[in-house]
Amino acid sequence: MKSAPSLNCDLCPRLATWRNELRAEYGASWHNSPVPSFGALDAQLLIVGLAPGLHGANRTGRPFTGDYAGIVLYNALLNTEFATGAYDSEHPHKNDDLKLINCRITNAVRCVPPANKPLPAEITACRSFLQAEIAAMHNLQHILTLGRVAHETVLKHFGLRASSAPFTHGAVHVLPNGLQMHNSYHCSQYNVFTGRMNQEMLEAVLQNLCTS
Repeated sequence: MKSAPSLNCDLCPRLATWRNELRAEYGASWHNSPVPSFGALDAQLLIVGLAPGLHGANRTGRPFTGDYAGIVLYNALLNTEFATGAYDSEHPHKNDDLKLINCRITNAVRCVPPANKPLPAEITACRSFLQAEIAAMHNLQHILTLGRVAHETVLKHFGLRASSAPFTHGAVHVLPNGLQMHNSYHCSQYNVFTGRMNQEMLEAVLQNLCTS
């Protein structure tokens, strides 16, 4: 089982078609391919988001790099010592000096979806890559899911129903194999601007993870 899709993955025809349209529109300076995970495979923490943002990871080629959610996530990781260096929100790029510490970041869906809304079939098709990634992380102890889609994708990986571990911000669920799954609202611009989420809330989840 492959842990990452190819640059021209065609498992999801709608996403592949749109990706080709974006390549024609934005050219070679944009990533416009499935976005690889960021961080070491021997990390104890895996953070799972929804999907690459159109002007964020789809442009830069690194999860949460280039959009508002990245400002919140990476500053929270820096403040809780899961990262070193600096995240340049003015000129974000994947070759900066930001380094993750004992942490890896991925997405439930690796390609940018139209309107940031992947279809259920696309989430299912991409889950095989998450499954392979989790299997390859031999030191994994914690999974942090950002949002309900990531939460339910991880549950399905373990063969669990959503009702067995309801998504609630700040909740901690113990999975059958002993892994701890931590829930957080997604740090999207929409959630932050509407007051549902903020950086301090995410930092509290990360700090709780350290003591669990």
